[in-house]
Amino acid sequence: MSPLDATKSGFLVCIAICMFIYTFIYLKNTLSEEPHEQKFTADTAECGFYPDELCSALFVGKNVASQIGNFCQNTYQPETLSCIQTSCNCSMVLKSLHFITRPLSEEEGNFSLAYIITIHKELQMFVKLLRAIYMPQNIYCIHIDEKSPKDYKAAVQNIVNCFENIFISSKRENVVYAGFSRLQADINCMRDLVHSKVQWNYVINLCGQDYPIKTNKDIIQYIKSKWNGKNMTPGVVQPLHMKHRTQVSYREYVHSGMSYVYPTKNIKAKPPYNLTIYFGSAYYILTKQFVEFTLTDARAKELLDWSRDTYSPDEHYWVTLNRLNESYVFKDAPGATPNADWEGNIRAIKWKDQEGTTHKGCKGHYIRDICVYGLGDLQWIIESPHLFANKFEPATYPLVMDCLERRYRLKVLQQAEVSIEDHWRFQENNYFNMKLN
Repeated sequence: MSPLDATKSGFLVCIAICMFIYTFIYLKNTLSEEPHEQKFTADTAECGFYPDELCSALFVGKNVASQIGNFCQNTYQPETLSCIQTSCNCSMVLKSLHFITRPLSEEEGNFSLAYIITIHKELQMFVKLLRAIYMPQNIYCIHIDEKSPKDYKAAVQNIVNCFENIFISSKRENVVYAGFSRLQADINCMRDLVHSKVQWNYVINLCGQDYPIKTNKDIIQYIKSKWNGKNMTPGVVQPLHMKHRTQVSYREYVHSGMSYVYPTKNIKAKPPYNLTIYFGSAYYILTKQFVEFTLTDARAKELLDWSRDTYSPDEHYWVTLNRLNESYVFKDAPGATPNADWEGNIRAIKWKDQEGTTHKGCKGHYIRDICVYGLGDLQWIIESPHLFANKFEPATYPLVMDCLERRYRLKVLQQAEVSIEDHWRFQENNYFNMKLN
């Protein structure tokens, strides 16, 4: 190489380095300034392989961060799940998917939680949820919709095979939205869980589009501080506009890939034991004693049978049983909270009809009046007092889950009271020291 060629090469390298530094400084300054001080242009957006700074800006609600983030999502490369969809040894599955393999504190090791997770699609989201809530002292029942594709079921089975404390429910349902089959799926898992060797304290039900906001340790401390020995089933006496759900008979329709619930002209009999029907959340946190009660008590069995042809029975069944008290001939339900109302911070959801009251609108999009979170919702999510949030679509808004996962795992590891193993980390370094508070 001639001296002239060498000079030219060195000059070009120098220019490349200068351009990289300029782009890096521009992004740093852009995310640090107030939203009204910058105009976003796609040509200058730099997503970076480690978007910690971008995520940090999203968590504090900077508008320019959402603009840059939306651009970055168009070029986002989702995490590869090849180790699940093909045959990998279990050691590789645990390490490549960053599963935590030891209890992180003595308190957590002595307080086991049971989880019921109902899924039917989006394998990537299921993996993100499972590895977030997974702890070796807990136990997990996975209910896969019987209608799900065979390759989806096989991929989930590949994960389950690597864990002694994760299993697929022994009986599976063709789940129909708002139908009895959704409630039956939980009951099936409960029957399996009560026969488990793991001595769990509480059971929590989740769906495949949930994600935790609080850590395993946070959840345990929340239960102990406010609900020790009590059940969480937020709800109220059935409002007038909801009475149609239990006054007429409904049927499930499943045919050729279509499924829905429809009303008939048949009027239902009154509830058994003259029970007062409540309306509330389908999501709960229940003691093991209460679960055993629901599977054996005469009132619980007859209410379950009566609920078979109601609309969305999981939104009245748990909350009604948990309101049973001494006014009835039988004993109280274990851990009953008859005056709880909507108490219990279980699930953060942006409902469309609550715009302007509990939230300022959905930054993603609505499905069945529930917000699928976008980048502009991240600040609202992490500031929520709830334990979990719903609903997420990583295929549509991948950076939402990427940011939440990084922040969540960082918080989990910061709380750990044991030495941290390398594969528990999602990345070797946190380049911008993502803020947690």
